[in-house]
Amino acid sequence: MQYKKITRITKKKKSTTVYNFHVPGLENYVANGVVTHNCYVARRKGYANPITLYSNRDQMIAAWKRHLSKLPMKQPHQTHATLWTYDLGCNNDISVDASACETPRILIEHFRDTRALASFATKYVNRDMLAYDPQLHTRIRFSLMPEKLRKVVDVSTSSTSAKIEAADEFVRAGYEVHFNFSPIIFVEDSKQLWVELFEELNDKLSDQTKAQAAAELIMLTHNADLHELNERWHPRAEALLWRPDLQEAKTSRNGQKNIRYDYRFKAECLRLFREMLAQHCPWMRIRYAF
Repeated sequence: MQYKKITRITKKKKSTTVYNFHVPGLENYVANGVVTHNCYVARRKGYANPITLYSNRDQMIAAWKRHLSKLPMKQPHQTHATLWTYDLGCNNDISVDASACETPRILIEHFRDTRALASFATKYVNRDMLAYDPQLHTRIRFSLMPEKLRKVVDVSTSSTSAKIEAADEFVRAGYEVHFNFSPIIFVEDSKQLWVELFEELNDKLSDQTKAQAAAELIMLTHNADLHELNERWHPRAEALLWRPDLQEAKTSRNGQKNIRYDYRFKAECLRLFREMLAQHCPWMRIRYAF
């Protein structure tokens, strides 16, 4: 599979929540016309998830700086009050990439002293990144789910406790730290599992980290092709992800045919999730939920 260099950034007419170069607001942009996001498995890698290293670092830096230079003054928005937000990782985990190459460090350095904020979600704690000195111009979004579920569906990732315990360190190192509750998977004891996670967050995080924290709530989205692949290599996890009794067909904004929880069931799950989060982590601001 080949990956094209970023050569253009085009305006999107419809607002999207997560995409390649993340410039939020009424006008949204996406690199090379492809909208993707940091999902369960990188669907644009043939349903595999190898480490993908950047080969066009200089072109990427030049592209976003040219793009940023043409943007007006940023108006307050859920992504950030004053900085235009660019998502660094869509089909990759920047923290893992940083263990294999220097490109993430160099990209983060280039965001200092600009009108922009680098942002990426991660399931891996890489403490080497504590030395990058982002100066509050990089947001790291730790992906969290109950440890019981992580052990089954997020194999080979840092434990939930490890990510929570790293949050204070990254805040002290100059990162903005948010939390990505994703994917939210329904199981019979979901309520108890999530309450335990919220209580751990509340007990372990410092006041400094809580004051700047925010969350994304993302319900599970799945598809038939990935289901068939998962059935062959990890059927135990797939039993949690593939629930036709609770799910319905969905056409995503990128045109892909997926399935999601039935819209009524999903709405009730999100309502309950918000209530539990507000009760156990009242300091946690929700940026968006879908």
